[in-house]
Amino acid sequence: MEMLTPEEGRTAVRLARSAVENAVDGKRMVQPDLPEIFGEKRGVFVTIKRQGHLRGCIGLPYPVKPLGDAIVEAAASAALEDPRFPPVSRSELDALELEVTVLTLPLTLDCPPEERLDHVEVGKHGLIVSGLGRGGLLLPQVPTEYGWSSREFLDQTCAKAGLPPGCWKRGDVAVQTFEGQIFEEKAV
Repeated sequence: MEMLTPEEGRTAVRLARSAVENAVDGKRMVQPDLPEIFGEKRGVFVTIKRQGHLRGCIGLPYPVKPLGDAIVEAAASAALEDPRFPPVSRSELDALELEVTVLTLPLTLDCPPEERLDHVEVGKHGLIVSGLGRGGLLLPQVPTEYGWSSREFLDQTCAKAGLPPGCWKRGDVAVQTFEGQIFEEKAV
């Protein structure tokens, strides 16, 4: 996967900001001309924070849409459709900080379940745990923010999926890793 340049990362964050503002105002988003890389299909998450606290986070973990479209969809959804939070209001916009995480293709850990712990690198990997009719994802920055070990990261991803801690040791539960390129906007 080709990495985005710092300038392309700033463009991604500006695009997410514009998508959030348009969504909150009920306007249709008209995408600006974007660098070529935004036409490549990529997974992406948009995280919205207010005063350092999570305010919304939604994304597309798999590369099903061009990056520009995926950022717009994820940003609007994070602002209005994250079921953990009420929709973002116009009065909040200036206080929000946005983060765009562009993902690599998720890869299934190709090892026996009991060895998965040894293949998860905190600070590098994001995780997707799926099985028993459920699935959950945590971005690479999450375990670092909370100071988790690899075991805690795996257990917390199981919990995010609504599965019991330690389910990652089961053969009927899949664990995928991915990496993310993180671009942040800080409120002024």
